[in-house]
Amino acid sequence: MGVADLADYPWDAVAPYAERARRHPAGIVDLSIGSPVDPTPAVVAEALAAATDAHAYPQTMGTPALREAIVDWYTRRRGVPGLTPAHVLPTVGSKELVALLPLLLGIGPGDAVVHPRAAYPTYEVGARLVGADAVASDDPAEWPENTRLVWINSPGNPDGRVLSTDELADAVTRARALGAVLASDECYAELGWDAPWDTTGVPSVLDPAVVGDDLSGVLSVYSLSKQSNLAGYRAAFLAGDPEVVARLLTGRKHLGLMPPAPVQRAMTVALGDDAHVAEQRERYARRRAVLKPAIDAAGFRVDRSEGGLYLWATEGRDAWDSVGRLADLGILVGPGHFYGTHFPQHVRFSLTATDERIAAAAERLAP
Repeated sequence: MGVADLADYPWDAVAPYAERARRHPAGIVDLSIGSPVDPTPAVVAEALAAATDAHAYPQTMGTPALREAIVDWYTRRRGVPGLTPAHVLPTVGSKELVALLPLLLGIGPGDAVVHPRAAYPTYEVGARLVGADAVASDDPAEWPENTRLVWINSPGNPDGRVLSTDELADAVTRARALGAVLASDECYAELGWDAPWDTTGVPSVLDPAVVGDDLSGVLSVYSLSKQSNLAGYRAAFLAGDPEVVARLLTGRKHLGLMPPAPVQRAMTVALGDDAHVAEQRERYARRRAVLKPAIDAAGFRVDRSEGGLYLWATEGRDAWDSVGRLADLGILVGPGHFYGTHFPQHVRFSLTATDERIAAAAERLAP
């Protein structure tokens, strides 16, 4: 199995519906892919510009300043004390890490990679890339004995599911019993909407309430794409078991997987500035408050979606039928078929559109 054996890129199938949506007299409202539309914070852009004299190779492990910023961020924003620079590692965005983690961990044929039932497709891509079995399951008791990597995702993409500390602890316990690495994709953690996550915050898998003082076999993965509008920078990082981090660092050095030096400087500044994160969260909260009731009124049922960047909804028919109906309203969404086989009647609405476009979608959805 290799890259050439992967299926066609699924989003290509949406192109005809995008064309239908563009024919709407007032233009398309693209709620399909969660790509940020708001400006990169000035403080971050200025840091990038000031670091453009990047004549030397960057450090795969990250600059000391960046690693300290990641450590401080986990303490301040995620309730995870006691990390050191040896516990953290920057990555070139989070998608390459998700896709390459099975390879970097030495997983192969005969092994299993577990991921959520409603799942970001790249978890499965990473398993298929190395010839491992991809297993979709949210129940730790179902995870097979040959599991070597477990992906959990909270808040989830596409379903917005948030895992409690008890659920996280159950996942960690089972993964350790199997001898598997557990990687928690927490890229939307600043976006908890429903109680209790709107006030207590979304818990991290590295929280002492989950792992105590033992980080063995556990990783947290995070991205600045959403909270800081840095998708174009490819700015992400991981933290956790220092022995696993060291293994990943060695492999990444061999493969040349190093974030550019100006991006490392921009990440350092972004991680130290909470004001722009609060401002961006407020934007998404405002858009969600407009879009969610409109989706409800249009005959959809919104499921889960207590956190994250998406609304996961169904009107009780095949997702492609819903995609087509919405395209005729000039609204483009993602079909549930892209996120596994378990939710063929769901569609994903993204909050990544301007206030004006979100308002336009709400108006078009009105009965």
